[in-house]
Amino acid sequence: MPSEPLGVIFDVDGVLVDSYQEHYEAWVLIGQERGFSITEAQFATSFGRTSREAIVEIFGLGDLTAAQIAELDAVKEAKYRELLAERFPELAGAGALIDALYSAGFKLGVGSSGPPPNVALAVDQLHRRDKFAAIISGEDVQRGKPDPQVFLLAAERMGVAPANCCVIEDAPPGIEAAHRAGMKCIAVTSTGRTRAEQVAADWIVPSLQDVTPPQIAALLKSQTNSRRPSADSTS
Repeated sequence: MPSEPLGVIFDVDGVLVDSYQEHYEAWVLIGQERGFSITEAQFATSFGRTSREAIVEIFGLGDLTAAQIAELDAVKEAKYRELLAERFPELAGAGALIDALYSAGFKLGVGSSGPPPNVALAVDQLHRRDKFAAIISGEDVQRGKPDPQVFLLAAERMGVAPANCCVIEDAPPGIEAAHRAGMKCIAVTSTGRTRAEQVAADWIVPSLQDVTPPQIAALLKSQTNSRRPSADSTS
């Protein structure tokens, strides 16, 4: 590792946990209880944004008051956590990559716009909370992705310069936020995502099992976007 620390910031949904189905199912169940329906196409568009944004801008429930939106948001997220606790779908390779990066000397962080209980549940289910120098959730920021605030705050708390940070994301707003923060971005094509919508990332991978610490170090050293690190890169 170089003298200046390198950092990796993980998004949560679609990166640490393959939560697409649980989020969608939670919305379907809440919709059945509350008398509205959500198509999977609508949900796919909303995935990666805050529930509050999805309720108003995508699900067509903009006539609700702010208090009603907040209450619906809370009920949905509680249902999601209930489903996630029953069947935690760790994204393949997530735990192993965290361990490898930590052992290699990287500073690690979480940067999510999700509610604090959601982020805490995912981190705790991975049993690796002690490996993260910073855990940022939606409660810590005033502006959601694609604003870079969440990643800049994570880098600050990790003690790593933004230029030395790599973000692992799945959603286009997160990829944009990473680049606006001056960071490199690896996109993992998890459930509900396509490579076509991730083209702005510096490197697209089908699985976190394809990523190694030396490759991330090589990506951070590179000066151009869309540079796939070689498999035999060393730090």
